[in-house]
Amino acid sequence: MSDNQGPAPEPRPTLRKRGQRKSGHNNKAVVLGALSAALLLAAGAGMVSAASTLPSPSGSKTLAPALADVPAGRTAAVCPAPLRLPEGAGTGTDSQFSPVSRSAKSFLDAVVLSDSAGSVPGSNLASLGGAPIADVAKPPTASPTPTPGPPVLNAGVVAQRPAGDVTVVGADPISGQNAAVAGLMSYTAGDGDLRGLAAAPCQQPLNDAWLLGANTALGRTAVLNISNPSGTPATVSLELFGAHGRIQAPDSRGLLVSPGASRSINLAGLAPNEGQLSVHLRSSGGPVASTIQQSVLRGLTAGGVELITPGAGAADSQVMTGVDVQDPAAVKALADKPGFADAVPALQITVPGPVDAVVDVRLYGPNGQRALPDGGAVTAKAGSVTEVPLKGIPAGMYTVSATSDVSFAASSRVTRGLKAEEPVDFAWSPAAVRLGSQHVMAVPQGGTRFLSFGVPTGRATVTYTPVTSDGKVHKAQSVDIAGGTTAVIGVPDKSDGAPVSGYIVSAAGDPAYGALVLGLGDQPGISVLAIQNGAAGHEKVQVTVGY
Repeated sequence: MSDNQGPAPEPRPTLRKRGQRKSGHNNKAVVLGALSAALLLAAGAGMVSAASTLPSPSGSKTLAPALADVPAGRTAAVCPAPLRLPEGAGTGTDSQFSPVSRSAKSFLDAVVLSDSAGSVPGSNLASLGGAPIADVAKPPTASPTPTPGPPVLNAGVVAQRPAGDVTVVGADPISGQNAAVAGLMSYTAGDGDLRGLAAAPCQQPLNDAWLLGANTALGRTAVLNISNPSGTPATVSLELFGAHGRIQAPDSRGLLVSPGASRSINLAGLAPNEGQLSVHLRSSGGPVASTIQQSVLRGLTAGGVELITPGAGAADSQVMTGVDVQDPAAVKALADKPGFADAVPALQITVPGPVDAVVDVRLYGPNGQRALPDGGAVTAKAGSVTEVPLKGIPAGMYTVSATSDVSFAASSRVTRGLKAEEPVDFAWSPAAVRLGSQHVMAVPQGGTRFLSFGVPTGRATVTYTPVTSDGKVHKAQSVDIAGGTTAVIGVPDKSDGAPVSGYIVSAAGDPAYGALVLGLGDQPGISVLAIQNGAAGHEKVQVTVGY
């Protein structure tokens, strides 16, 4: 007992009813009362003890999160519309200086891969609103039966179909998995204000996307196009970043995009005179596909066109490949001329957070690393866009690797053309995703076509399998790539006599990244398409049960 305990309380007086005797009966009553109290206490303790040993009611259990299968659904890839002059652009009175091109051509290419039994899923081309345009493959007449041995692959192919508006490549699930679908829209023009080459992959819609490389300075036009292929309205908000920090634009929030509809926004109305502009797009409700139509006009001379597409999300490491660099002396001479400062290869870094990023930038060519003349350490300011010129390095194809301890988004500019009095072109290589298994990509016809694979560290083996326009999947080829190098593979016009319309790409080993680089031969045309994520396959989601 504690030494601080007070004196014991005095006993309470015993009240006796009239006529009650004071003999031993009274003492027995006290003893019995004490025993009864003791029994009650013991019973209560037993109840508590028993309750502590019994299992809790099922409603109060904490259940470990379970993984539930997600049924495979229809895959949809949204292909952008061909490039168009912004509303209000005049047609001109002199055909020599007309902004409208007379030679513009736009084509759609698509590949839908079969399952391992060779059955191509039911697939088609449709308008954004869902109206069918053409079949890629009819649905299988019977459920595919797995066969022993190596997989037998086929493909449904759309080759060089004229493109007119936003188009959706859709495919049903097959063998319980999402279909593997790829497509691209390619545009070429030899005259007019939109002269050059632009291509963009067909995108699976997203609720979060980063688009880097926009420019709204004098002579530059940037139009953001947002398409909603779902049946749910999408409410889109834009975060805008410039060279001097975040850009507050009142009309950049709560943009409604109806189901099956597109919306175009001239970014100069939100962020005028911004030479370096990044857009972080977020959508609530329906996921959306987005591109930025970027064009340059220097006086009456076309400065190139591009369809800027989303790259990898903000992270502490970004890799871009397919960065084709021209002769450095000729590039410098062109950049020194008035109005051509943006006609040089460069890396753009956007830091969305509140802390500056110290970024280590490295370039890897076919023969190994090439050092930047100004060193590879760059401080990128928080909440803004930082541009790093990629100058003074020998001509060739490179992979750009950027790392930091702060998350950032990145993209690399590629240029083509070296004479100020002639048209030039440009492209953006967005940050790519790490290659895994069975990435499907479409390839257009004509011009120059290269596959660029970069491995920053370690070693990787990349396998690439051609798919021809007749739907055949040909023999796989592979390349072993040492860390710190870039492998460049020329795409042949044909394989076994049929035009090459796509590839299946897989990688093993250390992280590898890939892109398709398109050109116009001797003409100043360039476009770079990062290889996108493969099909999701069999997905599971975490399910937590509780109140």
